[in-house]
Amino acid sequence: MGQVAAVQRTAERLAFTIEAPYDDLVQGESIAVSGACLTVVDRGNHWFKVEAIVTTRGRTWFGDLQVGDAVNLERSLRVGDRLGGHFVQGHVDAVGTVQRVEREADAVLIDVEVPREIAELTVPHGSIAFDGVSLTVNATPEPNVVQVALIPYTLEHTTLGTLEPGSPVHIEGDMIGKFVRELLRERGN
Repeated sequence: MGQVAAVQRTAERLAFTIEAPYDDLVQGESIAVSGACLTVVDRGNHWFKVEAIVTTRGRTWFGDLQVGDAVNLERSLRVGDRLGGHFVQGHVDAVGTVQRVEREADAVLIDVEVPREIAELTVPHGSIAFDGVSLTVNATPEPNVVQVALIPYTLEHTTLGTLEPGSPVHIEGDMIGKFVRELLRERGN
């Protein structure tokens, strides 16, 4: 995780600086910030700066960022690295809204309302990313609602432990589901 140290906001531009555990980032490197793949435009020892262009601002909650906000960080996968978990590209598809947060034994269940185009490619035990965190779909309790079950490790090491009803979350739908949907559309199904 990182913490927003500065926000530069004008009608035309949004840039923010993040304090981070990294001291080896380079300008031009891609880094996922709460699930959105951004480019490092400046950097120093344990901080980096990124900009969110108009298309990114249109599908994220970055316009509401404030100094002190925590964000999830993930560096890009390098060729040859191990693949564990799900495929997450850092392409935010939409912003969802937390509907319910409930503790059940050693897990926390979170229900998030998602747009129809995300719901249609989401299946129980499939994958989805909330704020850049790769998760398994626990259930789809009602139309356009996706439920995940968070383990204690995820609650402690990501921003997802702070979610409450009404919180916005970046949603990245299942990559394989997107490909299947587009292939079926091309064939008229």
